[in-house]
Amino acid sequence: MRIGLITSQPGHPLLAATTALLAARHRVDWIDPRDPAGPDVLGTPADVYLLKARTAPALALAGALEERGAPVLNSSSATALCQDRTLMAERAVSAGLPFVGNRTVARLRHLADEPGLSYPLVVKSRHSRRGDLVARVDGPGRLRELCGRWADEPVVVQPYTANDGWDRKLWVIGGKVFAALRRSELADDPAAGLETVSLPLRELPQPWLETAAQVGPLFGLEVYGVDLIDAGGNTPQIVDVNAFPGARGQAGAPEALTALALRTAEGNGWTGRAGGQPDRRSPESPVTVRGEPDGVPGPRPGPGLPVPLPAAARAPRAGRAG
Repeated sequence: MRIGLITSQPGHPLLAATTALLAARHRVDWIDPRDPAGPDVLGTPADVYLLKARTAPALALAGALEERGAPVLNSSSATALCQDRTLMAERAVSAGLPFVGNRTVARLRHLADEPGLSYPLVVKSRHSRRGDLVARVDGPGRLRELCGRWADEPVVVQPYTANDGWDRKLWVIGGKVFAALRRSELADDPAAGLETVSLPLRELPQPWLETAAQVGPLFGLEVYGVDLIDAGGNTPQIVDVNAFPGARGQAGAPEALTALALRTAEGNGWTGRAGGQPDRRSPESPVTVRGEPDGVPGPRPGPGLPVPLPAAARAPRAGRAG
């Protein structure tokens, strides 16, 4: 079997570990989306492609491969949808998911001209990309400061939600869930405390896991991340959805990605021969819990139990984060 990696960073830890697992029995090809030759140099399509890139050339390459019948994880359309924070929020809200309030402003400078803004608020680039704008704004001075660089940036504006300053990051790979805690970049002290810390799933209330499970089918994603905060009373609120996140340091993530790649190639009936057409039906991907046999979840805290923090994060903090 041939597996293609569409990425400019094949040495990424998740991809490198997955490649090592696959290469024992299969051929793994790296396709740099920055190559101007595009898919014409690829010859016969691979049996499945992993799209670990979000740039326009990468999406165009993935789309061209899909037109030739090759399965791509995640699809170019699903990946593109997650790059537009306006469309992302609209889809999530329309499905009843607890997504943070969101409105779109054509230019950041237009927001600065609005009278009577209620602070604090959060502004983010409408189009998610490396180095984009994500900032908490506590007053007009900070907004004017951001306009110095981002005046013409299309943005989404979100009300600031008081919380404990910790993001719960849930990663789903082919139905298997991994979780971690990370200090929010919008916290008063984002550099303080611990780095990303794995979070045992048994310590997450079931509604949080169910929220993450709904995201995949809704957005057409098989490999994705959901960032949630505790909006009070142990209520989860989605603040972001990412296609094909890194899931760094998560034991079992490379194995889950390896299994998903092989299952997708086989489930799509891709022959690997020129002119072969896959069966476009996707294999079922029930959400399962890492470390629990046969995907059968173990006991979970009820909805009223708090999502725990690491010991170093439990000390009271003066600031709030969103």
